[in-house]
Amino acid sequence: MKAFMQARGITAGQVAVTYKGRLVLARGYSTSTAITVQPTSLFRIASLSKSFTAAAIVKLVQDGKVSLSTPVANIIDITPATGLTRDPRWSQITLWKVLQHLGGWDRDVSGDPEWKDATISRTLGVPMELHQADVIKYVAGQKLDFAPGTKYAYSNFGYTLAGRVIEKVSGLSYEDYVKQKLLAPLKIKRMSLGYSIAKHSGETSYESQYSGPTVLDMSGKTVPAPYGTFSMRIQDANGGWIASAPDLVRWAKMFDAPSSVLNSASLGHVWAKPSIGVNPDGWYYGLGWQIRPVTTGGTGRNTWHTGSMPGTFTIVVRTYNGMSWAALFNRRDDASGKSYGDIDAALWTAANGVKSWPTNDLFPTYFS
Repeated sequence: MKAFMQARGITAGQVAVTYKGRLVLARGYSTSTAITVQPTSLFRIASLSKSFTAAAIVKLVQDGKVSLSTPVANIIDITPATGLTRDPRWSQITLWKVLQHLGGWDRDVSGDPEWKDATISRTLGVPMELHQADVIKYVAGQKLDFAPGTKYAYSNFGYTLAGRVIEKVSGLSYEDYVKQKLLAPLKIKRMSLGYSIAKHSGETSYESQYSGPTVLDMSGKTVPAPYGTFSMRIQDANGGWIASAPDLVRWAKMFDAPSSVLNSASLGHVWAKPSIGVNPDGWYYGLGWQIRPVTTGGTGRNTWHTGSMPGTFTIVVRTYNGMSWAALFNRRDDASGKSYGDIDAALWTAANGVKSWPTNDLFPTYFS
């Protein structure tokens, strides 16, 4: 971890590792005397948030509150801006399709609306900072990029919709539902939705070599990329949570076996293979996780997700043979040009090189 960070000028990082359900390592790293990183320090986790959102939908399904086959437009208001018309194919966009990234939005074609604040502000005639409802109203008036269910295309916007479904069906805020129904039973107490500028107690600072115009107001002032070039309020259900690495491996452990949080049928939904979108090497996107079935050297599945936004790079991995790890960093770019994704192979190599795993369990130290 430290060598990886030093090579890229990363000042804050964190890792946690489990083996056979036991937390065997939790550590914070800093390459700056000005920054202290504890195992419990909080980081923005970006798209790792999607696992929590998908699980919240599945929990509502488990409790008989909603069906994955229900069109999103039958649950929440999808009214386009005045003068615009909704694509009739919205009626085909079910919760299944939203969560598996089959909904009809392709950011390589039309861009990512979660990052088009100024465009949405001009189109709708509303000031920044935007609300999720503004983004939905804008996208509702745009033509879909493809027929729902005919193509896999990763979509942050789809998970924003899922967050609004959670609120509508549960009667709680998105954050409160996740905290009460998913995190509390696991004794995960410090996770929260992050702020665009202010910090929670124990949260690290974020760094980037870039800057840009703020989207938090109409001033147009230039700000550091992690602090105002995007809205954490808009990101909520697709990328807005903050957490520690121990929180994330505690969360990952929940998927190892049925529990009172998600039963066997619910886990089956999470791992279900989509009707389209399986990649040539066999991996596919389930509900909030990327999944690769293991057929050589064992059986089961490896599951993972990465997260990236200005000032943040994150990864969480679950392996078929009982290991899991999470690594969090307070930047995703630097002048070296080195890949941040290289941490994946580095952690796999480190884990596979362990000859004798510790027998202790640190989970009670951090969760009680």
